Amino acid sequence: MQRLDWNALDEAAREQALRRPAQQTRASTAAAVAEIVEAVRRDGDAALRLYAERFDGGAPERFAVDAAEFDAAEASLTPALRAAIDEAAERIAVFHDAGMTEPYAIDTAEGVRCERILRPIRRVGLYVPAGSAPLPSTALMLAVPADLAGCREIALCTPPRPDGSADPAVLYAARRCGVTRVFKVGGAQAIAAMAFGTESIGKCDKLFGPGNAYVTEAKRQVALIEGGAAIDLPAGPSEVLVIADAGARADFVAADLLSQAEHGPDSQVLLVSDDEALLDAVDLELETQLAKLSRADTARAALQSSRSIRVDSIERALEVSNRYAPEHLILALRDAREWLPEVEAAGSVFLGDWAPEALGDYCSGTNHVLPTSGAARYASGVSVASFQVAITVQEVQPRGLLAIGPCAVELASAEGLDAHREAVALRLRAAAA
Repeated sequence: MQRLDWNALDEAAREQALRRPAQQTRASTAAAVAEIVEAVRRDGDAALRLYAERFDGGAPERFAVDAAEFDAAEASLTPALRAAIDEAAERIAVFHDAGMTEPYAIDTAEGVRCERILRPIRRVGLYVPAGSAPLPSTALMLAVPADLAGCREIALCTPPRPDGSADPAVLYAARRCGVTRVFKVGGAQAIAAMAFGTESIGKCDKLFGPGNAYVTEAKRQVALIEGGAAIDLPAGPSEVLVIADAGARADFVAADLLSQAEHGPDSQVLLVSDDEALLDAVDLELETQLAKLSRADTARAALQSSRSIRVDSIERALEVSNRYAPEHLILALRDAREWLPEVEAAGSVFLGDWAPEALGDYCSGTNHVLPTSGAARYASGVSVASFQVAITVQEVQPRGLLAIGPCAVELASAEGLDAHREAVALRLRAAAA
């Protein structure tokens, strides 16, 4: 990791220090993704087969997973893994159920009732990455809130393995949450297929799930094309920012950095501290722990675009974090909760030494599909509300119209909208009579 002294950097250098790898490569991926999206729109399943052969080493006989493959997947898992998936699903459901938005109704004037009701999005598409590492946890993070929301049609796309099958843990997690329409399609082509529909995969109204730079770019593009699909949030390459003080354990901090770096070479990890000795100790721990990782090469590649930043205070560290707006923020501080009010932009926060980000990835209960690339400034992670639409309702009695109608007439007159004014005035005359 490159070591930087924040106080010694000018504004341009600070901007560069917090720049993400995905931002640097987006221009080069946009054209390739646009070609894939257009091909899938035009050629449907034929395009999916073409890209499966090009990117996955071969196209499966059929994209849809059948009951036999689901059964075989479940049988292939160890009892311990099945139990872990079940346990995580239950905890995720408990957390998300507790945070569900409630409908409400209120009389804003006598005889005027205003309501907000909730309806599930009918057709949703879930994307579960499984390229360099299968992610059954993502299947849980998406399928559990979709089920709680009551979505009627749920499609899930996940990349096939070299033998043409879907990852068995992903399949078990999907069926555990009631999702049985699973398709062995990955990458930008999967996003395009769910956005516009093909012969095998039906069109969806909204797409969910993280992915690499190509998947993220495909989501961005389909959301802008007429007839495309809405998307949950910009959920691209994984990232973490750790703020650590002198009392933090270097081995814990290094492990947290590596747990994100191993996601992919385009992941980014940042360490911000006011203690030089802690930064030095973490550097040593990174090398020690890297030697033991099966995905060490991937983690090393991510560390090439990662930073170790020295600041003069924890307060300044929080300023750096809010400017970066990380997907994951770990506060490895002695008084972590006391600093929580200073956090303005982060997808998910982990307080203290004993809350590794990996718990949030799997089974603490919170959702790990979070805004990346700085989108935490304005977007939230996936929740049940992400799978719902809110509809407002008004019911007005004649006495209610008499109470608030003159207000509408006055405002419509000021705006010069005669038809608006008359739609209310006409009823006012009728109610008065």
